[in-house]
Amino acid sequence: MRHALLAWFGGLALLTMATTVHAQSLSYTSGQNVAPGYEGWEEDPDGTKFFVFGYMNRNWEEAIDVPVGPDNGFSPGKADLGQPTHFLPRRNRFIFRVKVPATFTEKDEIVWTLTTNGRTEKAWASIRVDYKLDDVVKASETGALGAGSSSPEIRSNKAPIVTVVGERTLRARVGVPLTLTSTVTDDGIPKRRGQPTTAAAPSAAPARSGEGSDQAAPRRNPLMQPPARITVGKNVGLHHSFYVFRGAGEVTFSPTQVKVWEDTRAGANSPWAPIWVAPPMPADGRVTAQATFSEPGAYIIRSQADDGGLLGWDEFTVTVTR
Repeated sequence: MRHALLAWFGGLALLTMATTVHAQSLSYTSGQNVAPGYEGWEEDPDGTKFFVFGYMNRNWEEAIDVPVGPDNGFSPGKADLGQPTHFLPRRNRFIFRVKVPATFTEKDEIVWTLTTNGRTEKAWASIRVDYKLDDVVKASETGALGAGSSSPEIRSNKAPIVTVVGERTLRARVGVPLTLTSTVTDDGIPKRRGQPTTAAAPSAAPARSGEGSDQAAPRRNPLMQPPARITVGKNVGLHHSFYVFRGAGEVTFSPTQVKVWEDTRAGANSPWAPIWVAPPMPADGRVTAQATFSEPGAYIIRSQADDGGLLGWDEFTVTVTR
């Protein structure tokens, strides 16, 4: 009887473990919440410190809008510290900064609280020394580098500079395209990678010692191999995107913009997708798109450049009426 009970409990434990692993491996298109993320703090050359935040939207398709207030706010102090109100799918890293009060010590914290789809989560930010960021950490976390690796080139990389052309405060009407223009300058680091050719001509594996060519291992396409890194992978190369940072209506951009969130699915227009290559940038660095708004309201449209390792941005504030 004792052995039977042990076997029953063992089977139950295995079943519970399998159920837990299965639940953790699920992915969702919608219905899940957004978790705020404290990425760390950084220091400008003049000594000014900034908290850096991002978020994880647990959905693959659903973008979620949360106005500034009790469900999307900071404490103590002002609730509005420049956080997004439009949350794109999946992981979005290092997307806004909050100036650290001059009186803050390592024991002080600010808290970002976010409630979405019925669930509340918080991110606590402090200036503990082990939370300090630098550009190599950012490049590694976003996938431009392998974990713990760097090079003299990547250590010299500077973030792209984006400048809005014309007025930053604009007006638009629902359904009427609005033209947005910015300029982008960059130091050319990291170097753009060309279109891979391995998909068309996979390399042969070398023959093992003592074997002839007729016994060589079968040819394998390296693009079909399982991931070999512990961080997300990212294809580098300067590119630019306009996207909604604040605003609750649907905005359509023409031409279609490169995704700024970590869409790792094959065929996605995303630097994190397999085989993706950055489209050519205009020679003069001038980028233009048309934005069409579905609903009236106040919007912030971010103009963002990404060299693969670091981000630079500027913003338009748009008031949309019928």
